[in-house]
Amino acid sequence: MLTLDWIGNFGYSVLRLSTPLIFAGMAAVISKKAGMMNMALEGMMLCAALGGVVFAGMTGNVWIGLLGAVVIGVLVGAVIAFSSLSGKTDLYLTCIAVNLAATGGTVFVMYLLTGEKATTSAAIKAYTLPTVVLPLINKIPLIGPMLSGHNVLTYLAFISIFAVWFFLTRTRLGLRLRAVGENARAAASVGINVKRIGYVSFLISGVLCGFGGAFMSMGWVSFFMKNMVNGRGYIGLSACNIAGGDPLGAGIAAVFFGLSDAAATSLKSQTSFPTEFLEMIPYAATIIALMVFGMLRMNRQRKIEKGSQK
Repeated sequence: MLTLDWIGNFGYSVLRLSTPLIFAGMAAVISKKAGMMNMALEGMMLCAALGGVVFAGMTGNVWIGLLGAVVIGVLVGAVIAFSSLSGKTDLYLTCIAVNLAATGGTVFVMYLLTGEKATTSAAIKAYTLPTVVLPLINKIPLIGPMLSGHNVLTYLAFISIFAVWFFLTRTRLGLRLRAVGENARAAASVGINVKRIGYVSFLISGVLCGFGGAFMSMGWVSFFMKNMVNGRGYIGLSACNIAGGDPLGAGIAAVFFGLSDAAATSLKSQTSFPTEFLEMIPYAATIIALMVFGMLRMNRQRKIEKGSQK
């Protein structure tokens, strides 16, 4: 039975589950606007998640842990950029290699540091980024339980949608980045350093993935565990592609996928469906959404072509 408390808690869960998807989606938007598809979001977030826990545990400061997660995300982004832009490796193969290396590499590093292969919970002291209670809003029925009391990174995720839009449309560097993505040769002909813009796009993506990874290990839970990103980097990339690289559209798509994840989580406690089937819902929703939007784009393109022929 639906009650105000249940709806409020469900809305809270949707926003919470959307957080890493939004960060991944915004990271994908930055790369896409620069004319490159960053398929390594999964690996970047996974490395950042471990880095955040390790730095926080070593220093005893959660904010240094957050900074460490961002630094790790940037470093992984820099490795991809150097390999692809300076080393002339294939970008897609490089991203796939980074994802595979992160999957096994994070477990290897965790084992070296803690002697554990599954989780750091027993070996490294847990630190969690603070939650934020919104004054006045937290007193509003239904709205308060949805919007107030989230982890600080959840609010930062939604702020990042506007920040990425502002960067791409209102700053000189953002406009140059878009120019490179639309036509790299034309951009180079007017003096824009295409390689430098490529590096910048991956470094900014690294920052966003750092926040997403930090949320997973210092917001979602308070420890790192094997493969904890669990496909969220790919879902964020899908959100970007569905929106055609538009930050607002990618944010909305990410929230939709977060809603699918929240629905699956809610159904686990209310139905007797097999858990494996329910866990499939967010990924099935991603595939269906990609198919629907792909068909809509094809139909729109056909109408444009018919109109031009007339």
